[in-house]
Amino acid sequence: MIAQPRPALRIIVLAAGYSSRLGRPKALARLHGASLLRRAFELAVALRCAEIIAVVPRACARYRAQANGIPATFVANSQRNQGLSSSVRRGIAKARYSPAVLLMPVDLANLKARELARLVRRWQASPRRVTARRIGRSAAAPLILPRRFYPRALGIVGDVGLRELTARLPVDSRVLVDLPSASLDIDTIQDLQGARRSFRRSG
Repeated sequence: MIAQPRPALRIIVLAAGYSSRLGRPKALARLHGASLLRRAFELAVALRCAEIIAVVPRACARYRAQANGIPATFVANSQRNQGLSSSVRRGIAKARYSPAVLLMPVDLANLKARELARLVRRWQASPRRVTARRIGRSAAAPLILPRRFYPRALGIVGDVGLRELTARLPVDSRVLVDLPSASLDIDTIQDLQGARRSFRRSG
């Protein structure tokens, strides 16, 4: 039997947060008939180039249901009280043999597949560089992290550790890409309501 090559990229959907400001699991919040987690899975599948890993809470039956028909690996984060970095570490540990990972928060309500594909193409052109969404002069998720940076990422802490990691990189070690559709993340009920209104208008 001929061994199948490993995917060149794995997508890590970060969906284990407490969502304390929203008051309920944001991954399961619904936008136009689909949960944010389901929408993230569909975006990942649209890339057609990667295995999907979802980092979720320990009691995750409802989360698994969102992957109906989509091949995804679920990884439970029992240390999510340590912030977003704990999910990043958990996901990277699972994908440790992959040449790179795409870290994607679950709450980017308006993220478009074409913009995510643009991010991947820019990384493919410079596969040793961190490729990330541009916010001013800073980098933010979605973010593609090559394997040579895994040891640094496994040492981050808190909710801003990955942002600090990329900020310390030399300019020639990162590529920043404009992703306008990634500007809205869902943190509060007002954010969710605004996203629903925007979605109805665009629809």
